Amino acid sequence: MSTTEATDNTAENVSAHDHDHEGHDHNHEGHEHHHHAPALNPECTREVILDIPAAEVSKAYKSVSANYRKYARIPGFRPGKVPDSVVTKRFAAEIRKDVIDHLLPERFNKAVRELGVAPVGQPQVAELTVEDGAPLHVKALFEYVPDFSVEGYESIKVDKPTESVTDEEYQAELTQLRESRATIEPVEEDRPLVDGDWAQITYTGDVQTAEGEEAAPPVTGEDALVEIGGKTTLPAFNEALRGSKAGQELKVEVLYPADYQEPKLAGKTVAYTVTVKAIKNRIMPVLDDDFAKEIGNFENLAALETRVRDYLTSRKSASIEDDTRNRLFAALAEKFSFPVPESLIQQQVDTRLERGLRALAQQGMTEDQMKRLDFNRLRAAQRDGATAEVKGALILDKIAAIENITVSDEEIDREVQMAALQSREPVEELHKRLTEDGGMARIRESLVREKTAHQLYERLPVTV
Repeated sequence: MSTTEATDNTAENVSAHDHDHEGHDHNHEGHEHHHHAPALNPECTREVILDIPAAEVSKAYKSVSANYRKYARIPGFRPGKVPDSVVTKRFAAEIRKDVIDHLLPERFNKAVRELGVAPVGQPQVAELTVEDGAPLHVKALFEYVPDFSVEGYESIKVDKPTESVTDEEYQAELTQLRESRATIEPVEEDRPLVDGDWAQITYTGDVQTAEGEEAAPPVTGEDALVEIGGKTTLPAFNEALRGSKAGQELKVEVLYPADYQEPKLAGKTVAYTVTVKAIKNRIMPVLDDDFAKEIGNFENLAALETRVRDYLTSRKSASIEDDTRNRLFAALAEKFSFPVPESLIQQQVDTRLERGLRALAQQGMTEDQMKRLDFNRLRAAQRDGATAEVKGALILDKIAAIENITVSDEEIDREVQMAALQSREPVEELHKRLTEDGGMARIRESLVREKTAHQLYERLPVTV
């Protein structure tokens, strides 16, 4: 956030909606709203105190009240003829808010600029007294990013693995491609299941619930295929199915791990009745020109192999850069210690939680299940990671300023076009909205940080 943007946002939030009580109530009921505000970090918190003379307050009340009297529509009175006493009583809260909005923002901006710091997050109004005929008094607290040094950042190094693709990685990718086109064929001979076989099963599972917990519906499946000894097959199923034959009925009790991919089964014990219907084998296709043409309309196997190597190189490069940059940021954060505004940490916690909840929703977790999550515990678990990410971003901002790293308008336009494609929103409308809500500044800030991080990564020597 830029200094100007942050200051303007702070001023806009120091208004009547921050304290919706009347007159001198700020020592008691009026503080309810602020009980929910995050605690500020005292190491990077400043305050602004403003006292506006009673004459200016009365002048503002008179001007605002006159405007309400002019346009007020009250039954029994003609427009513009409503008595002052009726207007001030009927619209007391609205008039008070407009008076504060009229008197505070410009003065608040000026006071903040004189402090020489850029506010971040929402300000917290600690005191507010406003009444016609009396001085207006306000005290607001806000956080800012303290100045800190990154001297010597160029000397910080972390291990940077080679991005070259090994033959083992290449062969593993080709095997996955073949497995994706494998066919499942029935085994005709009468024999038991062994590792590598696929069992075609039908099953019903009763989910055990704790006392007082709502009963869960049974887990059922028809003609499911389970690989004996497979990486994704639960050990209990491997042990029960191995050695069994088609036509057998088995009892299997499975305790699912707490982090199981299906939330409705995570941490649960399920008693299954399983019927083995058939034994099947997976037939892998031959790796040849015909396979290459089938899988992606490649001219021949050589063309497919070239594409696979290019894909693996790109994927490995991105993975190594992401991991190396995270370790570099951690090293930078450890070297350069400075207080971090709590408001920025909480914003990043929110971002991380939203990502996590979206992932859980994609995995099948319902809204009711999400409501039962312990969000206080989840927020606490995200705090260290969020703090590290905020510190990393602030350090990148410093380095970008030192190295004069910038992004062009064309780069920002490309980012907006990509966002428009993803959101299926017309580019012009998205551009207008982002310009109005400060989103363009955030995009520029994000791109500068990304370019700075990539530049730092590129300078690291490859670890031999």
